[in-house]
Order: sequence, then structure tokens, then C-alpha cells
Amino acid sequence: MAMTTPRTQPAFGAPPAAPEADALDRGFLRDLAFGSVRLTPEQALDLFKHAPLHTLGRVADARCRRIHGDQIRTYIIDRNINYTNVCTAKCTFCAFRRDGTEHDAYTLEPSAIHDKIAELVAIGGTQILMQGGMNPELPLDWYLDLLAGIKERFPGVHVHAFSPPEFIEFVDFFAPPGDDPASKIRWVMTRLRAAGLDSLPGGGGEIFSEPVRRKIGLGKCDADAWLTCMQVAHELGMFTSATMMFGHIEGFADRVHHMALVRERQDLALQRGPEGYGHYKAFISWPFQRENTPLGRVPDWGVREGELESMPEFPGDVVANLTGDGDPKAHKEFGRRVRRSGATDYLRTQAISRLMLDNIYSIGASWVTMGPHVGQVALSYGANDMGSVMMEENVVSSAGTTYCLNEPVLCRLIRDAGFVPAQRDNVYDLLRLHDGPASPDLQVTDWSEHRVQRLHVQTEAEAETQVELTTSAS
Repeated sequence: MAMTTPRTQPAFGAPPAAPEADALDRGFLRDLAFGSVRLTPEQALDLFKHAPLHTLGRVADARCRRIHGDQIRTYIIDRNINYTNVCTAKCTFCAFRRDGTEHDAYTLEPSAIHDKIAELVAIGGTQILMQGGMNPELPLDWYLDLLAGIKERFPGVHVHAFSPPEFIEFVDFFAPPGDDPASKIRWVMTRLRAAGLDSLPGGGGEIFSEPVRRKIGLGKCDADAWLTCMQVAHELGMFTSATMMFGHIEGFADRVHHMALVRERQDLALQRGPEGYGHYKAFISWPFQRENTPLGRVPDWGVREGELESMPEFPGDVVANLTGDGDPKAHKEFGRRVRRSGATDYLRTQAISRLMLDNIYSIGASWVTMGPHVGQVALSYGANDMGSVMMEENVVSSAGTTYCLNEPVLCRLIRDAGFVPAQRDNVYDLLRLHDGPASPDLQVTDWSEHRVQRLHVQTEAEAETQVELTTSAS
């Protein structure tokens, strides 16, 4: 698809590319660390395949320090509120979704959401990340009333909500006027923004490659729709994030293609200028979590006896290319083998994202999926942000990951990595710099009390607080 194929030439204002350069050349890597050359997709793929891990870490860390300095690394206090698990999509990597008839299908009442926000505010939180399944039973007025009620009760809380797949389904559910998808998205988004929506999260990005997306994201929007939704948000002056979920059936070229598309759209957003125009503030990537998911039942590549001899190249790499339109028939086992991502592959991918995405300010460490200490190491592989204190999470935890950190532990991880922790807001302005004895981690006298923290997950009682539908989309 032409719309989802990145350009090979850098946009105006970007550092020049040197496509003839060897990606592993020391001089080229030095220029990359200084931000004086732009990494091409071909060079990024070469780094994926051939660069030593420590080399990637050293260069990505140097690049991060050029952007963010040597001292401060950040985090935010927010809460992930999954307002419904009813969803029309049938993504094979998801353990969270429900059709709506199951005993544990739920949609939270606004009052329950308000209670969650009050708990967040009580610990100094500044933002909610609110996402849910794509529930066809919720009319537009439900969302407008929910946002207005949140802003009335918590005017200082930033509402970071509704990923692109949700907006694409809003267009389908609410049938807004418009001549094209962008105008229909704009009609819905304008009304939600007026009601209290502040910014959009990058959920649902997964992998943009068409062959992969068709295999793992049944019923979910394609790459062009995802990118169009974010472009509309930028045109309306909102800041957004971008994400990538890897370590399943995709090839390395698919990861590079994904990053290249995000970079290209960021170029376009930045060309419009800062006045009244938004852009991507951050990129966060994480490995697929397989427990309790249909995709998790797909066998690992190379586990069967003799398979690496008979299938030396991973099927996803055979199909993948840098334009995202590989032939899914190029390998008969494509989609039938998973190549899971461990700590080494995660750090490699994150480092390349820092080097590839030269126009995106923040790279987030994914300790939620990788664990606190790998997240800490990620601060030496290009990440500048440790994400959020995790009060609640229902999507990733449904797939078996339940890491949970409070503010003192998060601060200690940052400090032990050699940096000064600082609480930030949605646009990465610093709210509190923890450089003195009053810092949350420096107030702790007994760390044994902080080793085990219970992650809040949706309870049966909460799941029973279904919404009574009394209004229509009109």
C-alpha cells in the first residue's frame, strides 16, 4: 500500500542521510550519536542483524544524552483505567477482550472511574491513561458525559485517552458526517476534545506491516487508518505517543518499517510548525506477552527437533520487507511460528528506536513487560523515561505480566542507574526534581516493605457495575 510505505529521502529540516555509509562504521556511528546523520531503514536493518548489543547500547545512550543530558531521567504518576473489556476486534495476541456475554465482561460506571481517579490524585497523580475495548453498545453521549464529568470533578487531571483503533470504531459506531475517514474522525475527535479529551495514547500500533497485521489483528484498523487518526489529532493541536508490539510473527524488517512510518509522519507534523499543531511526544515499544492468548499457543520457532536445520530462517524474516507489503505466501509457515523477544532483543530494539526516531523526543522503557531491572538497564540503551507508577493494569496483566512499582521504588531504580529521578507531566515538563533528602526513595528506611506491591486488577464486583444505556448516538 502506497500510503503505508515510508519515503527513502529525509524530510526538510531532518539531518542528512548517508545511504552509502556502512552502518557499522565507527565514524558513521559517531555521527549518529551526535545527531548529524539520519539512519536509513536499510542501515537500521543492518544494525538489527549485525551490530553487537554493547555497541548499540553505547551509541543509543550517547544519542539519548545529547537530547536529554547526563543527569535527569523521568517518570509520571498516572493510572491506566480500562473502562470496558467488551470488544469487537479479535486480536490473537489479546487476553483481555470479551464479547460481552461472558460473566466477566464489564463496562465501568462513571462513578467507579471517578473513584479510581480520586485514588490517583491522592498519591500525587496528574494523568489518567484511559483505554478500553471497542464496545458497540456505548453511544457517543456516554463518552461525552464521561469526559465532562471527569473534568468537572478533576479539572487538573490530564486525560490521555482513546487509541486510534477506538476512534476508527467510533466512526463505525456513530456514523458521523464527512467525505473521507479523516473528516469523520475529526468530527468525533473535536467533540470529545471539547468535552475534556487532552491527548491520545499510541495503543493499537502493534506492527504496521500489512501481512502481520492481518494475521494478528482481526477486526482492528490498518496502519493507514491508525496514522490518519494520529494526524487528525496533531491537526487539532494534541500531542500523542506511538507504540510498537514486537516479538511474535514479525520479521526485523517489519520493526524497521514501523519505525520509519512513525518518523515520516512526525516529519510532516513538525513541518507544520509548533503553533497550534501537535506531534508525537514519545515512542514506547514492548514484547508480546503470550500467556492466555490465542497467539501464545503458536509454537516457538526452532523448538522442535531439527527445525533450525530445516527452517534456518525465521518465516517472518522471509516475508518481511522495508515497505511493509511482503508476500505472506513467501513462506508456508508464516504466522505459524513465533520468535519471542527476551531482554537482549528488547534492548536491541529499543536502542535502534532511539537512533531511528531522531525526531521524537522521548523513548520509554517498558519495565511493565520486561521487569523493573531490565527497565532500569534500558536507561543505558536509549530510554530517558521510566513510564508510570503502576497502580492498575488489566490488559498486559491478562497475558501474565503483573509487575508493579510504587514511586519510591521507581525513583530508586532511576537513581541506582546513575541519574536523578524527576516527576514529569504529559508534555515532559518537569514537576518535581528529586535531588534532595526529601526524595521519595531517600525517605525509605525499610525497603522490605516495598518489595511486594499488589497490582490492582479489575474485580468481579467492579465488573458487575454495568452501564445502563439510556441515550443514543444522535
